[in-house]
Amino acid sequence: MSEIRSLENTDIAAVAAMFQRVFRDETVASPALAAYMRQLYLDAPGSDPQIRPLVHVNDQGRITGFVGVNALQMTLDGQPLRAAICGSLMVEDRESDPLAGARILKAFLAGPQDLSFSETASEVSTQMWTRLRGVVLPQYSLDWVRVIRPMGFSLSVAANRIKPARLAAPFARALDSFYRKRMDQGEQRWSALPEAGSAPAGFTVKETDRAGFAAVVDQFTAQFALRPRWGEGQLDHILSDAEQKPDQGALVYALVAARTGALVGAFAYYAKAGEIGRVLQILALPGQAGPVIDCLVDAASKRGLAGLRGRTQPALMEAMLGRRIAFVHVASTVVHARDPAVVQACRDGKGFFNGLAGEHWSRLIGGRFD
Repeated sequence: MSEIRSLENTDIAAVAAMFQRVFRDETVASPALAAYMRQLYLDAPGSDPQIRPLVHVNDQGRITGFVGVNALQMTLDGQPLRAAICGSLMVEDRESDPLAGARILKAFLAGPQDLSFSETASEVSTQMWTRLRGVVLPQYSLDWVRVIRPMGFSLSVAANRIKPARLAAPFARALDSFYRKRMDQGEQRWSALPEAGSAPAGFTVKETDRAGFAAVVDQFTAQFALRPRWGEGQLDHILSDAEQKPDQGALVYALVAARTGALVGAFAYYAKAGEIGRVLQILALPGQAGPVIDCLVDAASKRGLAGLRGRTQPALMEAMLGRRIAFVHVASTVVHARDPAVVQACRDGKGFFNGLAGEHWSRLIGGRFD
């Protein structure tokens, strides 16, 4: 008879192999992937022995389903909550057990946590969440995109499918330079950012290191009624993990200060010249999101990026309007809680989700395990 139980150390090899087959269309899992999944799901700082990943074991004793889970302590108006982040949800052999995915998700949501959420729910996963009384958060469920170098942007998108397209990079750089030099400083176009830049007057950007960025996270998340309460070493571990994605480029941390020297924001993004940079996190004081976003885009332009892409948060949405930023829906952010007050706080945009408080920092998204 099939069962659903907590992930054990002896399951890691089978789960890693299934991850390769389901998500990467590869038949062999490297020892590095297995070691990483062990560290991520069993040994990471902030782990909760009662909030664990789950496996589905079929009648023959073979693991055919898995849901990755990471624990995160949070507070709602100062009251402590236990949250569980739902990561990779995968099922094999659906023909013999078509409801295995729904059962494993149901078992996860029935756990001891006060709040469950995911920022990478597919359409199929979202349907399962909502049938189990989960709630989709539209204002957290969009990716935003800003084009900086139009030819480079198009080439980067094309090269993801057609590798030889990168041979046209010199031609694309020349066209982008020609086009952008004819734009006025600060000019707003959907197609590009001016060569002269668009940094707002009175604000300065200073790059920092992991420790410098981590030191200001609590300062900028204090405005959220529902926010993380990082365990010892947990935030440093998350940032260290996020840095190990060479295909996406170096993870750049920066602080934004006003003319007075007071910090008004910070951001972290991946920078690889000629590519579309993934933004891991934008942090800003209330009312300062606009200048912080402008500083981010300008900094990315100076590093030669073709564009930027990140995940929305309600606190940033108003500032993004009018800044020639486009929005697309790729995956949904979904939440589940037994306390209606927790769900309402999420619906009202009072929660700090996505990025650091989510899954995109994990090496399972955009990392390599050669």
